[in-house]
Amino acid sequence: MSVELMNPAVIMAIRSLELRARLIVDGFRTGLNRSNRHGFSVEFSEYRQYTQGDDPRFLDWKLFARTDRSYIRLFEDETNLRCNILLDVSRSMTFQSHDWSKWDYASTIAASLAWLLNRQGDAVGLTLYDDQIRDVVPARYRPGHFRRLLVTMERAAAGKLTDTAGALRDAADRLQKRGLVVLISDLLSPADDLSASLSVLRSCGHDVVVLQIMDPAEATLNFSGPVQFQDLETSVRVHADPDAIRAEYVEQIEAHNREVREECEAAGAAFRQFLTDQALEVCLAEFLQARRELR
Repeated sequence: MSVELMNPAVIMAIRSLELRARLIVDGFRTGLNRSNRHGFSVEFSEYRQYTQGDDPRFLDWKLFARTDRSYIRLFEDETNLRCNILLDVSRSMTFQSHDWSKWDYASTIAASLAWLLNRQGDAVGLTLYDDQIRDVVPARYRPGHFRRLLVTMERAAAGKLTDTAGALRDAADRLQKRGLVVLISDLLSPADDLSASLSVLRSCGHDVVVLQIMDPAEATLNFSGPVQFQDLETSVRVHADPDAIRAEYVEQIEAHNREVREECEAAGAAFRQFLTDQALEVCLAEFLQARRELR
């Protein structure tokens, strides 16, 4: 896939969330591994019996010839993984300085991760939250499940306030089986109890990857002339001259993001930050790297 096609402006212009996810993952897989080996693992782990919906590429035909039974080859990265994606749908996620919002970018990452894991035979679940839990799709691996995830994600972000810590605690209470939890949010709310909430998940045996999504304008306050700013979650309006306050603003937002990173690291969670003008396949590469760091 060409570099131009993988540009966020090109990808985000595609209306279909499913098509975006497939293009990103297929392009990423092509760049990652051009050999005859499928999947992302290199270490063979075990077999399990073939069930309807499994990818037939992983059938072991030699074993079938000997036993007359169909078995799927599992690799180390693919064995019994259950991934639950926690996706922030609060109003702040609708902010945009490009033709696409943080929500568009975040939901595209979530869909790409779901498709990537689905192709590996992993079970994927989804939780949408703002100041409360809005939708829960339990982790499954079966025909049609990816479509259910997409239909849920195609609902636009419409919440107001954000309670990420509450969503993490809910996940810790609800998710009975150990697995991977991926949090996708702008994380612009106070980070005070983020570490404690992440620690609860970690104490339950879950690995946690935190993906912070920010618009470039939020990171640099790249506006010119006097501007009226409005908090998307509280509707508070503030008149300000970006040139006059930019240095102090950047210092404060960087301090906040450092605190978020430190809270994640203190809890043993992997942290990555992305701006919405970054190539989306980079997110997949960083996700896989973060998984390796947790092992």
